[in-house]
Amino acid sequence: MSKIRVAVLFGGASSEHDISLKSATHVIQNIPTDKYEVICVGITKKGRWLYYPGDVAAIATGEWERNPDCTSTVLSPDPIHKGLITIENGTASVKKIDVVFPVLHGRNGEDGTIQGLLDLAKIPYVGCGLLASAACMDKAVTHTILDYNGIHTAKWRMILDREMNVLTEKCREIAASLGYPLFVKPANAGSSIGVSRADNEEQLLEGVKAAFAHDDKVIVEECINGRELEVAVFGYDAPFASFVGEISSCKEFYDFDAKYVLDGSQLSIPAELPLEKGREIQAIALKAYKAMGCKGLSRVDFFLSDKDEIILNEINTMPGFTDISMYPKLMRHLGMKPSYLIDKLIEQAIDNNDRAC
Repeated sequence: MSKIRVAVLFGGASSEHDISLKSATHVIQNIPTDKYEVICVGITKKGRWLYYPGDVAAIATGEWERNPDCTSTVLSPDPIHKGLITIENGTASVKKIDVVFPVLHGRNGEDGTIQGLLDLAKIPYVGCGLLASAACMDKAVTHTILDYNGIHTAKWRMILDREMNVLTEKCREIAASLGYPLFVKPANAGSSIGVSRADNEEQLLEGVKAAFAHDDKVIVEECINGRELEVAVFGYDAPFASFVGEISSCKEFYDFDAKYVLDGSQLSIPAELPLEKGREIQAIALKAYKAMGCKGLSRVDFFLSDKDEIILNEINTMPGFTDISMYPKLMRHLGMKPSYLIDKLIEQAIDNNDRAC
């Protein structure tokens, strides 16, 4: 029997490009090679697509991009091709693929753009579809949907770039409503990129301006004092939630550096919680997963406030897949080792696509 051809996409024109390289390396190294033939496709920070036939170890370091054997490629939106069109020495050829694992984080990958292209191509792919990916990426949309479904989130306000001419007044109005301290976030960015804490008006103005460098829409949220908890969710028709994990950040809040650069952040699996509280958090994670239309996988992040309130922070539709990332660690605690987990993610993507056809 011929092997299933899985294209792993990595990199991307995103502020999370480098994390995607590390995640993809972990995924590729753990794909069962007796069942799958892996086709590596890297996307540069400028958005160029390259078929990469070299050593997997060079992906994480970024060296892959300088490999002379890289070949220009595009994913054809025409379903007749069912794959990649590679262009070498002026000659085009098609590489057929059966399924795609888009290990892309942040914008231009986790936000529905790649998912829409794959939908046009009629190629199955791991993870959430276009709408859920876009909705979970946009923090304002996430808040709106979760609020409607009765899921507790932090109190929040939104600022649009067209309001820059009244920014001072807008910030004062928000501060009067929510009170300091506040957290400022680009509406569409992951891994805490562009996130800052504001304890006064000057910091709030600076934080909003900095966040606008990443998006044309900014979210301002009340500060939640408490514990940071995460749940991994897996599945399509009957999704299930992992045990609750806890993050003890080495910084004031769990930003990009605390996640990926600095040593010192601690992950506890399972978190020390009363049994019923853990079950309640799992139930809310599943409710949010369904409300947002997620499928395949997502990581749902929470705060457990000092007042013992469960507050949903965000949903990541393609969570980090490095060897230190919470999602694979939570699933491993359920007995799903990386190779088994990745196999099942690919398997269910194909199965879901077959049933949808």
